[in-house]
Amino acid sequence: MSIINNATNLLGRLALAAGTVAILGLAPAAFADEAIALKNALYGAGYNITNVGSGMDDATRSELSRFQKDNGLQANGILDEATKKALGMVSVQVAAAAPASKPKNAQPAATTKPEPVVEEEVVEEEDDGGWSFF
Repeated sequence: MSIINNATNLLGRLALAAGTVAILGLAPAAFADEAIALKNALYGAGYNITNVGSGMDDATRSELSRFQKDNGLQANGILDEATKKALGMVSVQVAAAAPASKPKNAQPAATTKPEPVVEEEVVEEEDDGGWSFF
C-alpha cells in the first residue's frame, strides 16, 4: 500500500510542479507585450525610447518616471492604471469587449454619386529583353 501512496504523492507533486512552470512560463509573455506597448506609447508621446526589447530596462523606467512627473502623476516608474490612461493605452480585453452601439440620434449617411473614372493614356515601352531596375 505504501508503494501506491508514494507513487500517487510523487505524481501529484510532479503535476503541481508542471502546472506552476506552465503558469509562470506564460506570465513573462504578457509582461513583455505590455512593456513593448509602453515603449511604443512613450515613444509616440515624444520620450527618448531607443530599446524596443521586451524587457523593462532602466532607461524605459526613467522615461516612464519622467512622463509621470510631466503629467502630474505619482512618479514611481511603475506602469499603473492612471499612467496607462494618461498614455492612451487600452487593454485588449476592454477593447474587444466594448459593445459596438450606434448613437441614439444617428442619422443615415447621405448618399453621394460616385466620381466618374478617368482613364489615363497607356504609354507602351520597348522591350529590350534584358533586366533593368529602372
